[in-house]
Amino acid sequence: MGFRLPGFRKASFSSNQASSKVEDVPKGYLAVYVGEKMKRFVIPMSYLKQPSFQDLLNQAEEEFGYDHPMGGLTIPCKEDEFLSITSNLNDL
Repeated sequence: MGFRLPGFRKASFSSNQASSKVEDVPKGYLAVYVGEKMKRFVIPMSYLKQPSFQDLLNQAEEEFGYDHPMGGLTIPCKEDEFLSITSNLNDL
């Protein structure tokens, strides 16, 4: 599964409540839900083209298919694992 999106914007995460509206996500970013408590992270869409993040997307597809319980993309891993993977992407 490969996504090709132009451009790369470096940004820090923002974490909000799951009840936040779609309007809270700036252009070029997407909201994902991670961990047992379904913590919401807003990440740059450029992460989608990174192999390590694509591995997370494959896990999400295997577990949830295209039916994500939070209404947004749900990543089935622990928060610390997600933060470890994405912190390496911030260094690119």
